[in-house]
Amino acid sequence: MAAPPTDKYSAGEQGLGYIYQARFALLHLLQLPEDTAVLLEKDDDLDFVDGGGNKTLASLKHKAGGDRLTDLSTDFWKSVNIWLARYKRDGRAASNLRFFLFTTGAVSADSFLARLLPDQPAASRDAPTLAELADATVAKSTSKLVGPIATAFNELSDLEKMDFLERIVILDNSPRIGDIPAIIRDKHMRSIRREHREFVLERLEGWWADAVIKQLTGASTEGIFGYEISDKLSNFAEEYKADNLPITFRGKVPDDEIDTEADPRLFVAQLREIGISSSRIRSAILDYYRAFQQRAAWARENLLVSGEVEEYEDRLAEEWNRYKDVIFEKLTDDSAEEALREAGATLYNWAEFDTGKIESLRIRARVTEPYVVRGSLHILADARPEPRVHWHPRFLDRIDKVLGVVS
Repeated sequence: MAAPPTDKYSAGEQGLGYIYQARFALLHLLQLPEDTAVLLEKDDDLDFVDGGGNKTLASLKHKAGGDRLTDLSTDFWKSVNIWLARYKRDGRAASNLRFFLFTTGAVSADSFLARLLPDQPAASRDAPTLAELADATVAKSTSKLVGPIATAFNELSDLEKMDFLERIVILDNSPRIGDIPAIIRDKHMRSIRREHREFVLERLEGWWADAVIKQLTGASTEGIFGYEISDKLSNFAEEYKADNLPITFRGKVPDDEIDTEADPRLFVAQLREIGISSSRIRSAILDYYRAFQQRAAWARENLLVSGEVEEYEDRLAEEWNRYKDVIFEKLTDDSAEEALREAGATLYNWAEFDTGKIESLRIRARVTEPYVVRGSLHILADARPEPRVHWHPRFLDRIDKVLGVVS
């Protein structure tokens, strides 16, 4: 079958390269000591700086299947062009640079580039040196690309040529972009239960993408360290233990604009009945949204025990009922509307500000995020046909009227 035609204006390959760059950086940093930092798009595709300040410049090449690297491969010589400039800038033989070329292709066995693969046996005494092989290669090239690079290379002394070339390592058959997630899951997430690794990886890549964007936009000028990844993975692992649940909707907002005046939901109508301000109603809507979405995420990841949410709601409703009885105890049938609204506001203040401090009202012991409790109470206040919690002392008597207004 013929390959589909390629649009010369398509940016697909370039886009894939950028995604590969960020994803590969994450994988390789996981394989290095924790005090190593990575910078993207600084001196090369990736710069790795170890704890001693030594720098490795890495060029990445995500190639089509079956691609091979030969003596005059553009991928190699373009990288050499970058590395030569950095080598000269940093003092040549006095520099602390190494140069890595990661390619998903393979180096041809008959290419002198095979001498640059890792763990190669020492060349025999009568074998030509790397410098001699490189000189011979560029001398026979008629490429407009290689010509200027040959000129720059020949500005080095013979000893500098050898020093420069001995700093280069080619790592062929590097992982392809689609293979990297499985490698991270299987080799670097063993402290996390297997059934949770996919979700933890999703969160790790989300955090990593944010860190990369901050670096590329200049919001952060520091490298990203390996220990930062270790810390994140450790924190995520803690969230997936039996007494905890992951919190993934902190700071999130709904796609639709929040309209506190026109929102028809019952829990919002309840807040209007006790005179809660528009700004506090907005906060309540956010708590409801985050708690609702968080529960859905926990359910998708199969993190909840059967009946756990129902039992949790029963605990919330029972505690609300006890406190309600205390707040409403001195009210009478003749109590003025102002007193009723004030009592309802007091009850709601308890729900908003005090419930998060009560350990028995956590869905699990280490889930302390306030929106989980607050939002769950709003979910109970939104239950139909009758809410399981309410704030205004006479709300249940007025519910038919309120439902008529909000339906």
